[in-house]
Amino acid sequence: MLRQRQGLIIWLYSLKQAKALRKYGNIHYVSKKLKYVVLYCDADEIDDLTEKISSYSFVKKVEPSYRPFVKTEYENSKPDKAKEYDYKMGF
Repeated sequence: MLRQRQGLIIWLYSLKQAKALRKYGNIHYVSKKLKYVVLYCDADEIDDLTEKISSYSFVKKVEPSYRPFVKTEYENSKPDKAKEYDYKMGF
């Protein structure tokens, strides 16, 4: 049985404490330049974790990822006639 997962984007003042976030979920990505961490956790725990993580002094802001709510199946998408012709020609 698969659980619904959702990402949290956690903006930090310093990356020294990024390892401390491992106990809340799986760290997917750490940006050294922009100083943020992408953390995946269960979707039903998002609200509790957002409050808990944002209470830390080294955290600027916590944002939930909206990827599970974005529709990825597109309707009525018609290919461009010129591109379709180019694909048939082998360009």
